[in-house]
Amino acid sequence: MILYLNGAFVGLLILANVVAVKLFGIGNYAILPAAVIVYVFTYPIIDVIVEVYGKKQAQRTVQAGLITQVLALAFIAAAIALPSASVFTEQQSFETILGGSFRVIAASLISYAISQNLDVLVFNKLKNRHGQKKLWLRNNASTMLSQLVDTAIFIGIAFYGVVPAAVLGTMIITQYIFKFFASIAITPLVYLLVSIIRKKEGPSRDGYEAVSID
Repeated sequence: MILYLNGAFVGLLILANVVAVKLFGIGNYAILPAAVIVYVFTYPIIDVIVEVYGKKQAQRTVQAGLITQVLALAFIAAAIALPSASVFTEQQSFETILGGSFRVIAASLISYAISQNLDVLVFNKLKNRHGQKKLWLRNNASTMLSQLVDTAIFIGIAFYGVVPAAVLGTMIITQYIFKFFASIAITPLVYLLVSIIRKKEGPSRDGYEAVSID
């Protein structure tokens, strides 16, 4: 199951980067990048990995995600730089959709690396304290904290000096509110995945019924 979780995690990361250019509105209250509806699912996946496979495996998954994103960006840049065929008339659109600015890309990678590793550390600390109990607490506490950090770092790096400070604060607050409630709504998925994996792979050696990755 760890291979499926890793595949889903990395796939969601790449998909989030691709759809980030699309903006959607929630009434007249907020304008958000489409990436948020994808990226919020990466946190429960990492939480499931920590819960079942342990901190070290989750850290490896986060590291693999970072490397994969860097490789994807490198290949996208190479694809953009390739000379266009005479029959291809959508180079401008191709660049607009896939070619983000260096500042936004840097903000994305930095916020990802910090927030996802923070999520792993907080979740694991709460797991060590509570054992198998209170999965809902460590899932939501670690996710809500790390997503706040992720949002603040990304928007701060990407848009500081570009938009007024008041707008910057509003962007952070509105995005975080969406992620906050999304985290609560996704909690049952964490329980479902943990239950499926433990039934499929059985108890293991760490005392929390974490399963083997062999």
